[in-house]
Amino acid sequence: MGELTRKLRGELDRYSPGGKLPSSRALVERFRVSPVTVSRALAQLAAEGLVVTRPGAGAFRARPPGAGAAAAGDTSWQEVTLSADAATEVAPRSVDAAGVLATLAAPPPGVVEFSGGYLHSSLQPERAMAAALARAGRRPGVWDRPPAEGLPELREWFARGIGGAITAAEILITAGGQSALTTTLRALAPPGAPVLLESPTYPGLLAIARAAGLRPVPVPVDTDGVRPDLLAAAFRATGARVFVCQPLFQNPTGAVLSAERRPEVLRIAREAGAFVVEDDFVRRLVHDDAGPLPRPLASDDADGVVVHVCSLTKATSPSFRVSALAARGPVLERLRAIQVVDHFFVPRPLQEAALELVGSPAWPRHLRTVAVELRDRRDAMSAALRLRLPELALPHVPVGGYHLWLRLPDGTDEPALAAAALRAGVAVAPGRPYFAAEPPAGHLRVSFAALAGPGEITEGVRRLRAACDEVLG
Repeated sequence: MGELTRKLRGELDRYSPGGKLPSSRALVERFRVSPVTVSRALAQLAAEGLVVTRPGAGAFRARPPGAGAAAAGDTSWQEVTLSADAATEVAPRSVDAAGVLATLAAPPPGVVEFSGGYLHSSLQPERAMAAALARAGRRPGVWDRPPAEGLPELREWFARGIGGAITAAEILITAGGQSALTTTLRALAPPGAPVLLESPTYPGLLAIARAAGLRPVPVPVDTDGVRPDLLAAAFRATGARVFVCQPLFQNPTGAVLSAERRPEVLRIAREAGAFVVEDDFVRRLVHDDAGPLPRPLASDDADGVVVHVCSLTKATSPSFRVSALAARGPVLERLRAIQVVDHFFVPRPLQEAALELVGSPAWPRHLRTVAVELRDRRDAMSAALRLRLPELALPHVPVGGYHLWLRLPDGTDEPALAAAALRAGVAVAPGRPYFAAEPPAGHLRVSFAALAGPGEITEGVRRLRAACDEVLG
């Protein structure tokens, strides 16, 4: 790949800025290399800012910075204005979206996506979603304004999925899990307040907390979920009134909160006068060898301690952003008010399409297919890692979700390894962004859901082996 990259870099002056390079097929024939080598060379040039790749169109020489743009004005005054009230703020208003953007960014062409957080297109129920959207579009009144809380039938469907005594009246329909968590943290904690989070945890949650001006306080998890002794200690030390957790197939560890710890977590929160925000984000991505799943914490909560968040997005498509908030007591009115002020409502056509989808025979078939496919990908990835990368510890293989959490050898330069992996043609998620404080060790999160199948997994692990050889020696 290095030789081809050098040759292509030297030939870029032949093309005008914005000019199209030869097709990948033409480069394969001219240089007598594999399509993978061409893809990786173009990806390297794109990473250097020399080439722009457009799926379906080809590769183009990048334009110089500012080329074709109007003369830049002087925006330096904004630095003064945006920070003018910093001295009086309870918490800074600047928002760091780097961790979220990293999870949403698509890797360059030819790069194996071990960093993805959504189902590969081959696993998405595209036909079923298209059919559901078409049927929804024919419903009378589909373009009318829906109830602010959501369609009653959809709220009822989500309530049945949570179980226990949760009713449709205690459900709010929201636009995806990220939106629901943002609404919830705004409702439950004022700027400057501490909020307890599992450690490690999803970078998007850390971003939400910090953007709301909250102080994330990490509470370590192990293979049985959050540790109750440390949770109780954190409540006592901080006076926090909110704890956010993922009791089922936690991101990134894959841990499941054990049956013994479930009542302990609720008891500790109740005694602290605190809410437990339950992010039940991948219940529908259970693998087919998992056995019966524990019920949501909300289904065992009669006192309104738990605010429950669940979504259809992970099991469908990144753009199928329909989720639910469930809460009991006065907090429900506060959640509803913030939801309405911020978003008005989730578009009715999308809610109607969700009802059509989950009520169709295709929905249970899709879930069964995904359960088998994710198990196969999980097994292929864990076997390949243990065979080719035994120095990367894999302490827990989950039976649900879409990723594995690897511990790196002590002293590993985590950013260097992630960069080397990208150069080798595989994108991984470094572990540092998953920690609110200093991490105990280096980690990588590798996903098996965004891949076409076991063959791509094997190739990705081979490339990761090459990156480890470069960095670990």
